[in-house]
Amino acid sequence: MLVFWAERLVLLAVPKTGTTAIEGRLAPRAGLVLRDPPVVKHTPFYRYGRFLAPYLEATGAEGMETVACLRHPVSWLGSWYRYRHRAELAGHANSTRDISFDAFVEEYCKGRPAPFAAVGSQARFVAGPNGTRVTHLFRYEAQDRLIAFLEERLSVTIELKRLNVSPEMDLSLSPAVEEKLRRKRAEEFEAWDAAG
Repeated sequence: MLVFWAERLVLLAVPKTGTTAIEGRLAPRAGLVLRDPPVVKHTPFYRYGRFLAPYLEATGAEGMETVACLRHPVSWLGSWYRYRHRAELAGHANSTRDISFDAFVEEYCKGRPAPFAAVGSQARFVAGPNGTRVTHLFRYEAQDRLIAFLEERLSVTIELKRLNVSPEMDLSLSPAVEEKLRRKRAEEFEAWDAAG
């Protein structure tokens, strides 16, 4: 998470959406950088609203806006699947080794998924109480719009390096499993659809 005090802007780091690369470029420009541990770096909007926003307001930062990026749900799950497939996780409960992408997504659709498919929710990440949500929401697949927004808002030029990239894999999802995902996790697609 990056806080730009003068510009009254907070960049929330939704996992698996390229925020590590953005953080790498903009951290020196930010007034406040929350990057470690990961639970702090990836503070969701509802926690930001409950804990950090009141503190910032108490110190004079009124009118802070938030910005975040969402990835298409299938692509987002694919990134998690690939990330958890890496060799160093073999044998761990959250490893996706020896599990197909279909099986991973089916497990994600359950109310309480197994550890390997417990990756959270982008829709919940960007939502707050009483229907509030992130002020500016962009799609990962149209990252140029996010970059243009940040360049204009922060008066900087942004050239990104690829960081924290998961290994490439074939991630074909069967139509039946995709239909189940769309039905069981409709809020994920609705959140992505609402992003610009």
